[in-house]
Amino acid sequence: MADQLSPDKKFQLITRNLQEVLGEEKLKQVLQEREVKVYWGTATTGKPHVAYFVPMSKIADFLKAGCEVTILFADLHAFLDNMKAPWELLELRVKYYEQVIKAMLESIGVPLDKLKFVKGTDFQLSREYTLDVYRLSSMVTEHDAKKAGAEVVKQVEHPLLSGLLYPGLQALDEEYLKCDAQFGGVDQRKIFTLAEKYLPSLGYAKRSHLMNPMVPGLTGAKMSSSEEESKIDLLDSAGDVKKKLKKAFCEPGNIQNNGVLSFVKYVIFPLHGEFSIKRDPKWGGDKTYTDFEELEKDFAAESVHPGDLKASVEASLNQLLAPIRKKFESPELRKLSNTAYPSKTKGAGKAAKAGGGGSGGEDDDELSPSRVDIRVGKIISVEKHPDADSLYLEKIDVGEPEPRTVVSGLVAFVSQEELQDRLVLVLCNLKPQKMRGIESQAMLLCASIEGEPRRVEPLDAPEGSSPGDRVFVEGYETGKPDDRLNPKKKVWEKVQADLKISDECVAQWKDKQLMTKLGQITCKTLKGGNIS
Repeated sequence: MADQLSPDKKFQLITRNLQEVLGEEKLKQVLQEREVKVYWGTATTGKPHVAYFVPMSKIADFLKAGCEVTILFADLHAFLDNMKAPWELLELRVKYYEQVIKAMLESIGVPLDKLKFVKGTDFQLSREYTLDVYRLSSMVTEHDAKKAGAEVVKQVEHPLLSGLLYPGLQALDEEYLKCDAQFGGVDQRKIFTLAEKYLPSLGYAKRSHLMNPMVPGLTGAKMSSSEEESKIDLLDSAGDVKKKLKKAFCEPGNIQNNGVLSFVKYVIFPLHGEFSIKRDPKWGGDKTYTDFEELEKDFAAESVHPGDLKASVEASLNQLLAPIRKKFESPELRKLSNTAYPSKTKGAGKAAKAGGGGSGGEDDDELSPSRVDIRVGKIISVEKHPDADSLYLEKIDVGEPEPRTVVSGLVAFVSQEELQDRLVLVLCNLKPQKMRGIESQAMLLCASIEGEPRRVEPLDAPEGSSPGDRVFVEGYETGKPDDRLNPKKKVWEKVQADLKISDECVAQWKDKQLMTKLGQITCKTLKGGNIS
C-alpha cells in the first residue's frame, strides 16, 4: 500500500491526529527522497494501560505510510526517573513491556515483522554513548535539564541527579537510533526542543518531532499508570472495564477532558474508520458514525447519551483487549506479570534509601495491604467496660479455636443489642495492648466521619460470610499477612491512611475495593468516611 502513496499522502497519514509537528519541512524533504525512519520510546515503569492504544494506532499509520519504525524499551530511563523501576526489576519489566506491546499491536493488526525492537541498555552503556552523555552534560544547564523534564520526569522537592540526566539521554537516542523523527506525547515537547537545541552542538543532525495529544483519563485528567481511577489496565477483566467506564467522567454535552470520547477519536476511528452507537429503538436506535466530528457534535447536542457512548466504547474496548487477555492466560506470562510487578517489592524501598531519598517514597513492602490480617468476626458476647466509656467485646469469633477479646469505643454510637451476634471486621495481627486493665487482642474496624457530632458505625461483611473469612484488597488476593505487625514500622498506620468509604458506601484502599470471597465490604450510611 505504501508504495502506491504519494509523498503528500504519506505525510498526511504520518501526521493525522497529531497535536503538533516540529520540523514539517524536513520531514517532507525526506519523504521526497526515501522512507522516513521513526522511533517511539516507552520507559518501562508502570503497567501499560489502554491509552497506549493511541501511540499504537499511530505506529499503524507510520507503517501504512512506509516508515521504518523502531520501538525503544527505555529501561535505563525508567530507572533514572526517580527510580520508578528498581534496578533488579528492569529486565523483567522490559520483558513484560515487550510481550504486552506486541500483544497490543497484534490486537490491532499491525505486522510485527515490520518493526524493530530495541532495549535502551543495549546501546546506552556503550563507551561512545557514555562519552556523549558527558559532552552533553557540559553544555546543558541545570535549569534547562529540569525544565525539559518538567512534564515527564517525576517532580519532587529534592530531585535526584538522575532525573536531570533523563532528557539528555532521550535526545541522544535520536542519533544512536539513526531516526529522522521521534514520536511521543505532547508532554515531551520540552525534551524535543532540548534535543533540537543541543544535538547540533554535538555535531549531530536536528530531527523532526511528532506529538500526540495527551488523552484524558477516566477522571478527566491525564491517564496515568500511577492513578488507578484514571486508567483501564490492558489485563482488566470485562467486568472491570464495565465498572471503570461506568464511573468515568462523561458529563452530558461536555466534550472537554472527556476520556471516553477521546478514546473513540484517537483509537477507534483511526483503526476502524467508523464507530457504532448501540441503543434502544425508543432512543433513536443504532447509529454508525464514519466521521468523528459528527459524533462529537451529536454528543455536544446531547442526542448521544453518555450511557450509550460508554456501552459502545466498552464493546469496542473489550474486542481489543480480548486477545491480550488470552495471551496472558499462559502460565509463563502470568508469572512474568506477577514477578515484574510484585505486590511486595522489598528492593524498591532499599534502592530508594541507597540512592539518597528521591521522593522519600515508602518501601512498597511496608505499604502492601496484604500484610494486614483483617478477618470477618462474629460477636458472641458484649459487655460495658467497668472502668471506661467503652464496650468490652468479651468474646468475638475470628475463626480460631478460642474467641478473642476486643475493647472498642463504640459505646457512644452503637447499643450492645445492635452488636450481639453481629458480623463485623476485625484487625487481628496488631500487638495486644491493655486498655484500662483489659487486654484487647484485636481491633474492631469501623467507618467514621468527624464532626459535631462524630458519626461511627461498624463495617459490614457480605451476606453469608463466616467467622475467619479473610478480607483482602482487590488485586492483593495472594499476599500473606504478617504473623504480627511490628509497631515500630507502623505498617497498619500507613495502610490505614489510604482506607476510606466511597460514595457508594464501599470500603476501599487507594480506590481498590476491600472484599471477601463473597463480595464487597460496605457500611450502612457513612459515604466518604474514614476507616479506623
